[in-house]
Parts: sequence; C-alpha cells; structure tokens
Amino acid sequence: MEEEDARPPLRTFGRTRSRAIKPRQAALLTRVLPGLSVPEGPFDPHGLAPEGGAAWAEVWLEIGFGGGEHLAAQAARRPDVLILGAEPFRNGVASALRHLEAGGLTNVRLHAGDARDLMAALPDACLDRVFVLFPDPWPKARHAKRRLIQPAFLREAARLMKPGAVLRFATDWADYADHTLATVAASPDFAWTATRADDWRRPPPDHVTTRYEEKRLGDCPPIWLEFARAGDDRLYDRKLNRGSCQPPIG
Repeated sequence: MEEEDARPPLRTFGRTRSRAIKPRQAALLTRVLPGLSVPEGPFDPHGLAPEGGAAWAEVWLEIGFGGGEHLAAQAARRPDVLILGAEPFRNGVASALRHLEAGGLTNVRLHAGDARDLMAALPDACLDRVFVLFPDPWPKARHAKRRLIQPAFLREAARLMKPGAVLRFATDWADYADHTLATVAASPDFAWTATRADDWRRPPPDHVTTRYEEKRLGDCPPIWLEFARAGDDRLYDRKLNRGSCQPPIG
C-alpha cells in the first residue's frame, strides 16, 4: 500500500501461484470455494449467519492466511466466530479449502485475492480481531513501501475494527518489527498493548503454530506485536503505564 496511490496493483514478495494446481485442489476451488466465498460487493459479515442459526459472537479477519492452517484451527476452536480470510496465493486457498472441508468448518468465508478489496467491502466497526501473521517481508530497503503495514492500511483497519479490537501482527524479520512499531506508533488509532518482554517474545496463548512459521525463514525469532483499536480506555492506560517496556528490536 503506497501512500502515493491508495490502491496500487497487488505486488507480492512471494508468488500468487507456484506448482501447478493438482486435480484435487482444482476440484476444491471449483466445488467448495463458491460456497465459502465472501459475497460480491459490499456486505455485512453478521448477515452471513447460518439461516435459523445464532448470530456470530464475533467477526475476525486474517490477512494472508497462507496454507490455511491457522485459519482452520481458529475456526475449529471458535465455531461461534465468523472468520474472514484473504489470500491471493491460489495454492494456499486450495490448501485452506482442504483443511476446512476435512474439519467440516462452515464459519469461514474466503476472498481469493487482494485483502484491500475485501476490506473495502466491509462496513465500519464490524471486526473484533485482525490477524497479520508473517506477511511478505520485502526485506530490501527500497521495497519497504510495499509492505502491508502502512499508514493507509492502518486507517482502513481502524475504520473496520471495533473499539478495543486487537490487531495481531507477527514477523521473523527484525526490520519489519521496527517498521511496524514505528508506523503504528505514529497512528492515533492504535495502542501497543505490551507490558513485558514476553509479550513480544512469546506467541499469545491462543496462537496456532504453522509449518511456515516453523521454517524460520527470517533473520530473527518470531516477534509478536498486538495493538488495540482506540476507544477502550483500559488499554490506553496499559500503554501509558507499561514502565520499562521497550520495543523488541533496536
């Protein structure tokens, strides 16, 4: 997301497709994806509750869900929560569909494309949690402007998140952690909730470790940063009173 253009073409440090889609994956994309895709155009996620079923307790969004391991595991743990997922990598979408079908999970809706299109379709203050886990690092300095965490992204996330909702970010690239802390610190819409070093050194208790995370492809151990949407005074009190808590890097 470049500030000069709020909606530049999607560019990824990785690829949107690797090896050829296998027949079973192609079948999932054809047979299962239509039933689990988000609607076209603007929509209210709370309107996607099963007919005759209870309303969703919360709505979460995972941006860049990779192979879908984390997405599916969280959906299995919280069947009362609707989880929206965006991922441009077609092989990853097919993998997620495999996990969802195997678990019989129906509390997930997917967008096989740019997360910004999904976010633009959502109404204000509809999200209770947002996950950005190990996004494209764009490690070269000249490419840093292509990273997901930018002021424009934070403004759009703030529009969508309820007061007190949590943005969970993880990376194993030290410079991206620094970049994220600096970018979020400049935003009036979020507060970093850490109160001790373990808050960024250890994953949150409800985190689901994925095979990608275990590969440790970055230049440092995983760093966990959680930020709360403005509007919950208790969280701002924690930010102001965290004493000697310092940023994780540098």
